[in-house]
Amino acid sequence: MIRVTHGFGSSLPFPPPEDALHRRHLLPGLPLHSLFLSPDPDQMLTTPLPAFLQPARVPVMVTAARPSTPLAFPSSPAPPLRGIAARPISRLPAPGAPPLFVPPISPPRAAAAAPAPRPTSPTTTAPPRSSPSPSPWTRPSTNPNPSPSRRSRWRRAPPERDFAGTPYVPVYVMLLPLNVVSADGEVVDADELVGQLRVLKAAGVDGVMVDCWWGIVEANRPQEYNWTGYKRLFQMIRELKLKLQVVMSLHECGGNVGDDVSIPLPNWVTEIGRSNPDIYFTDRAGRRNTECLSWGIDKERVLQGRTAVEVYFDFMRSFRVEFDEYFEDGIISEIEIGLGACGELRYPSYPAKHGWKYPGIGEFQTTDRVFCSSAMTDRVLMLARLAFEGSNIAVKVSGVHWWYKTASHAAELTAGFYNPCNRDGYAPIAAVLKKYDAALNFTCVELRTMDQHEVYPEAFADPEGLVLNAAWDAGIQVASENALPCYDRDGFNKILENAKPRNDPDGRHLFGFTYLRLSKVLFERPNFFEFERFVKRMHGEAVHDLQV
Repeated sequence: MIRVTHGFGSSLPFPPPEDALHRRHLLPGLPLHSLFLSPDPDQMLTTPLPAFLQPARVPVMVTAARPSTPLAFPSSPAPPLRGIAARPISRLPAPGAPPLFVPPISPPRAAAAAPAPRPTSPTTTAPPRSSPSPSPWTRPSTNPNPSPSRRSRWRRAPPERDFAGTPYVPVYVMLLPLNVVSADGEVVDADELVGQLRVLKAAGVDGVMVDCWWGIVEANRPQEYNWTGYKRLFQMIRELKLKLQVVMSLHECGGNVGDDVSIPLPNWVTEIGRSNPDIYFTDRAGRRNTECLSWGIDKERVLQGRTAVEVYFDFMRSFRVEFDEYFEDGIISEIEIGLGACGELRYPSYPAKHGWKYPGIGEFQTTDRVFCSSAMTDRVLMLARLAFEGSNIAVKVSGVHWWYKTASHAAELTAGFYNPCNRDGYAPIAAVLKKYDAALNFTCVELRTMDQHEVYPEAFADPEGLVLNAAWDAGIQVASENALPCYDRDGFNKILENAKPRNDPDGRHLFGFTYLRLSKVLFERPNFFEFERFVKRMHGEAVHDLQV
């Protein structure tokens, strides 16, 4: 299965000519140049609307997080895994340590009646980020004494659906830190990780997602691969009887929301980039984006005699040969193919390191020496299907939901999705995935449109509108991830509603869901109660504290 995020996919030239864009005004009476053809590139990245069109701000209520007691993990080194079946960690106390906490099947009613507050700023329960900048999708309050709006003050939680007996949707958890395998080939904090994985297994989680970073595996020389650390990690996961989603991460890590480490592209690639910067995407101001390679070199032999597509194929083929037994045993359940910025099928149109701020519409990446179209997706997926024949592959599509409620869908347009009001820009992507029997994975499945309107009314956002029926209509499998940290019942209920739509006569449901991400905050008692409850409902099991 191949996972895809909101990407491009148009048989038309991209980007469309300027005169064509002028015929599709972004807003009635608002000229195109005032939005994203500003003479100042920085202004284009950060200014969504002229000042005279900016709506009034809405007060934001920021709720402090409740003090929580984290789960206890063994303080002594974990025992050897081989031959030990997964079991609740309360049976594995450290010498002299108090009994370990294992979440019960369902939380007490008192805990259920007071779910953890939904984080609205980086000062609540969100995990620490590598950058002090707030999340692009949430705004911290500037009022030292914020008060809720009347709607927020009186809104009641909607009744919950009973998902008992509904289809089984597997739940995976993305491992953290993202460099869980270090550049030296070691598993980071292996003893603590084993304890966390045992808790996840006891809660019913199906497996974990692991990024295999190109910049770590093929770091120093072309076609010289070091899989040692990943072999150790995969062995730990297999002996705990968990499944694996593996991401072929062909981009750099660092500078994006949730990135907690810095992992550049391979050293030999960045060395080439110093003398030939055309291997990177470039905006009209001449800024190079080193996050991933430009699609313009997919057929250019500029990487020491190989094209970018050949480099990707060799990397994937090496992984398939090295971990053959994990494929044969069914431990690896899915391979996700990274196709662009953040591993998503899109142009790097809104990089924070170049000054982008939410909800800016971003910048076209059109000044590459050789510009390429969606044919890149077709070529890479063809080779991925060849390397991983018989396995599920997937491609991730990002949830570019800001400016969705305008005629032009301007933020999607700069990211490569030609999806204006009179055209389905995701149907061509679904067609390519269908061709290679690949799955579509989209993000922001937990976000609510009403919340976005209350916090960022000027963003014209509609994350709920991004549920991509084009993929289901094409008959391909659809998976999803959350975009921001989620610990509260309302957020989990939103995911459940999207995973198993209520009014769907065809009975369609998600192929799988990946929770972002593993963290110590997740293991705090009230948060883990809600998470375990969510896993049971995704599996179609009954819970006994529904708020009906």
